[in-house]
Amino acid sequence: MEYGAGTADTKSVKPFVRCITAALLLIIAAAPAFSYFVSFKEQYYRLFHIHYQQYPDDVMENIYYLERAVAADFCNPQYAFAKIRDEKDWEKYRYLFMMHLNLKLIEQHLRLGRYYDKQAAYFYDAPWKEEYLRDLEKAESCYQAGLYYWEEARLWAEKANTAEFRFLFLTDVQTWEDERERIATGALDYEHILTRELSRVQQVQADFLAMDENTY
Repeated sequence: MEYGAGTADTKSVKPFVRCITAALLLIIAAAPAFSYFVSFKEQYYRLFHIHYQQYPDDVMENIYYLERAVAADFCNPQYAFAKIRDEKDWEKYRYLFMMHLNLKLIEQHLRLGRYYDKQAAYFYDAPWKEEYLRDLEKAESCYQAGLYYWEEARLWAEKANTAEFRFLFLTDVQTWEDERERIATGALDYEHILTRELSRVQQVQADFLAMDENTY
């Protein structure tokens, strides 16, 4: 089994690709050279950071680093974020890390989507109808991408939650263990959040499309 890649159908993220691929390429081109070679998941994850005020470019930069982390290889176990004593620790660590990366990608896509989101369509917004519809399409693409990452996160959480790991806890990454448990109990359910946001966005889109020259 390969641990560095997801398992869901990548066709489901095509809207996201249309939304931010061009911007990501600009970020890559403008990124400064690093003083050391970045090649492992742990190294890319260290580049992920939350700004006090996070603008779209900041979010897309984080998405880039997280995507690279998902695709990269794991470092040697002695450099992992948790103490690895045996093969079982190492296996669960990999499952938890992949789950956590996908959860962070959901968070970042929610942030980006909400930047473009229009919570409601008011009659006085009619003169800017087309601009709002374009922004709502971007928001919808980000939320759709979030659903893809949620399926990935849920699958990795299931792998980390099987009976063989029932009494094995990596306390050095307790936050990841907490995320796994919250997914297992249903306390963390991004599908509910994302489908709710998508339903609302689609209603706002419909409200804008219903506007005509007599609306304002």
